[in-house]
Amino acid sequence: MCALYVGIMSGTSLDGVDIALSRFDPEKQHADCLDAVCCPLPEDLKRQLLSLCSSAEDEIVRAGQAGIAWATLAATGVQQLLKQNQLSPSDIRAIGSHGQTIRHHPELGFSQQIGAPALLAEKTGINVISDFRSRDIAAGGEGAPLVPAFHSWLLSDPKQTRTLINIGGFANLSIMRPGMTATGFDSGPGNALMDSWIQQHKGLAFDEGGNWARTGYVIPELLQAMLSDPYFSRNAPKSTGREYFNPLWLNKFIVSQPKELRPEDVQATLLALTAHSIADSVQRAANEATSVYLCGGGARNTLLLEQLQTLLKQQQVQTTAALGVDPDWMEAIAFAWLAWRFDERLTGNLPSVTGARGERILGALYPA
Repeated sequence: MCALYVGIMSGTSLDGVDIALSRFDPEKQHADCLDAVCCPLPEDLKRQLLSLCSSAEDEIVRAGQAGIAWATLAATGVQQLLKQNQLSPSDIRAIGSHGQTIRHHPELGFSQQIGAPALLAEKTGINVISDFRSRDIAAGGEGAPLVPAFHSWLLSDPKQTRTLINIGGFANLSIMRPGMTATGFDSGPGNALMDSWIQQHKGLAFDEGGNWARTGYVIPELLQAMLSDPYFSRNAPKSTGREYFNPLWLNKFIVSQPKELRPEDVQATLLALTAHSIADSVQRAANEATSVYLCGGGARNTLLLEQLQTLLKQQQVQTTAALGVDPDWMEAIAFAWLAWRFDERLTGNLPSVTGARGERILGALYPA
């Protein structure tokens, strides 16, 4: 029987902590997600984490406190998952914890995730493996995206090119060609700008199904101005986050418009920005793919899926459910996989994705 691992992922959307109970069969190159839970982030913790994405007073103390709160929440979720499956801590080989990214600056040589892994190990009684990005960055890589390595291991097809797109706060692509090493990169914003805008104007955490965006009209001048940002034309490897695409970035384009803009029109345009930047990336990097598979929270945005299908006329756009993987849990399973890779002392990065000088074993162990 294959060992059990728990993967924990809390992404840039800041909507919750996803926790997946998984096992991996190296002979069949297969992953089973046995169960999963999501622990919504309390509003006060969400505000703390969001505030840590930019410079402010007393950051070290605030980051420490937020990390403790995050680990406490994650530990509660792990305990719930064990109880649901009548498991004890000794039944789990290790937890792979991504933590919460508060700064991502590979150009400066670091990417910072908080999540108090030692406390998580103490509270759960399970070995915790975390800090997956640092080793890749030390080897000259971006430290992100990491999930293409898992996508490639699990979902490559020997006969056809597959493109997977994870749409969280930001969107990343995994391009898997038969017999070739997978490639991938961050295409740009996913849900982050849309979530921020609807929070500001409607007090809602996200635009469910793109329903608010449907009430607006795309502003062509604003869309083209945003798409002219140099990030979108940069060659891979590349990764991004709230350090770059944030409300300040958006505001500089809005204030340059000649007239006042309706909030719902801006929301429609932000959704179009996500759709166009993803579609442009697919067309440049893997136009021969016949199918595009989506995962992450953005896969639930029906208007976004509709626009992607309109833009990608030659590809069929569907979720990873078509491949047997629940799109909600893909990333949490990926970090369980990275914990398994570390446990087996196997490499976890793809230099073709991150730009690192070579394959590296990723992670740091915090024994229970």
